[in-house]
Order: sequence, then structure tokens, then C-alpha cells
Amino acid sequence: MFTLPIAAMSAVAIVGLIHVVIAIAEIFLWLKFRLYEKLKLDKRLGLNESAAILAYPIVKNAGLYNGFIAAGLFWATFATPDPFELRAFFLICVIVAGIFGSVTLKGPGAVLLQTVPGVIAFTLAWLAHTS
Repeated sequence: MFTLPIAAMSAVAIVGLIHVVIAIAEIFLWLKFRLYEKLKLDKRLGLNESAAILAYPIVKNAGLYNGFIAAGLFWATFATPDPFELRAFFLICVIVAGIFGSVTLKGPGAVLLQTVPGVIAFTLAWLAHTS
């Protein structure tokens, strides 16, 4: 049976998985220029190949932070008995990061990738907590 607490837990885990993928992309795949071109990061981020190389240490650092967010989200997914405060903290971090990314980066990518799933997971976690 799919209950509200299970839906909340699943949504938090999905947001965690998204951040694992972001962390892997930022730490390990940033300089894979075929991927860079396929995702049109040159246009979306306004970086040519040499600028991307220069930005790599900063991007790698951001990837580490995304890994920490993912770890926190997985911790919040499986924490007991009622992990709402833990979930709320990490999901609010994700939501704020997505909003900030939408302001500082080109296009709706950060909102769609971070903010929308974060808001959905937060809403489900809040509903599960209050029911």
C-alpha cells in the first residue's frame, strides 16, 4: 500500500538521487566535452571550452556540496521516528539553491531540476508530518 509517509520518503530519496547525479556530473563529467556539447552547456552557462576548464575547480567544489546535500537527503529519507525537521532543512537548501541557480544561470534548468522536485518533496514531507 502506497501511503503518504512512503510517498514523502520516496520523493526525498528522488531529490537525493538528483543531487547524486549533479555531484557526479560536476566532479567527474564536467570536462567531458561531448557531454558538455550535447547538454548545450556552452549556451546555457555561457562558457566556452577554455572557460569551462578554468571553472572546473569551482564546479568540482560545488559537486562536493551537492554530494553532501544528497547524503543529508538520504539520511533524512531513512531517519526515524519522524524526520520532518531533517527533511525540511535539506529540502529547503535544495529549493533555495534552485531559486538562486535560476537567478544566476541562464534558462529554467535549476528550477526544473532542483526547485520543483524539492517543493514537491517538501510538500509531501509536510503533509506526512501533519497527518
